[in-house]
Amino acid sequence: MDPMTTVLLLIGALVVIFALSIGFGSFFTVETAQVAIVQRLGKFARVAGPGLNWKTPFIEVVVQRMSMKVQQFDVQVETKTQDNVFVQIPVSIQYKVMPDGVESAFYKLSDPVKQIESMVYNVVLGHVPKMKLDDTFLNQADIASDLRDNLDGSMKEYGYSIVKVLISDIVPDTKVKAAMNDINAAQREREATVSRAETNKLLLVKQAEAEAESKRLQGEGIANQRKAIIAGLKDSVEDFAKTVPGSSAQDVMQLVLMTQYFDTLKEIAANDHTNTVLIPHTPNTLTDLFGQIRNAIISGTELTKQPNISLPAAPETPK
Repeated sequence: MDPMTTVLLLIGALVVIFALSIGFGSFFTVETAQVAIVQRLGKFARVAGPGLNWKTPFIEVVVQRMSMKVQQFDVQVETKTQDNVFVQIPVSIQYKVMPDGVESAFYKLSDPVKQIESMVYNVVLGHVPKMKLDDTFLNQADIASDLRDNLDGSMKEYGYSIVKVLISDIVPDTKVKAAMNDINAAQREREATVSRAETNKLLLVKQAEAEAESKRLQGEGIANQRKAIIAGLKDSVEDFAKTVPGSSAQDVMQLVLMTQYFDTLKEIAANDHTNTVLIPHTPNTLTDLFGQIRNAIISGTELTKQPNISLPAAPETPK
């Protein structure tokens, strides 16, 4: 083989290899949940979707691949409330590129995270300084909702959609947090004290009601006991008078008193732990006691029969 033929074969092989490389290099693939930005001679040409794509050799080029997934980043905002309490507000922003805003997302913003972060600061510093610390905790969801609405409205111009804005916590200064915990503990202790007082009050009321009911039942029992004693004495007097001719009611009452006297002594002697103190006396004391009771009843009956007796007027004192 002459040298000229060898050179021609080498040139042909190089041309074939170059043609194949150009042909295969014109094809490219895009992963799922991604898009590719294709430029033609430095100008935006189109957005290539997932799968196998083709570009014109030497004219078109893939300049960027962008993720269509939901992405998240965190911002730590420090500000103060209306009552001059400095707080740290961690904000989590979830965002994604809109399918019809890929061109704007790539060409209009060089750093979307910095842009969103600046807007977060702007919105938070516009809301929290107007609220007191307690209101900030209560309106945490409202602040997050306002953040999302403001960010979503502003970032749509740049091809981004704000999926969700989360405010996970509001963190005041350590000393302020300790003071808040002390206030909460004191409030709970006060509620517990009130609850215990109400419980004690209820117990005392129920105890008083039980004692009142016990006294009422005890009084009814004593009254019924006395009625039974009177009825028994009446029957005893009548039976004794019928059985023993010539006996008087006084004799019967003295006998009953003597019987109760001995029954009482018997009950005291049967109880080992009695606190009863016996005063020295004789059985004749019962007769004297009965006579005193009888004389008092007779005197009271006589006084009720007599007309009202006016007492003599007191003498006048000389002037």
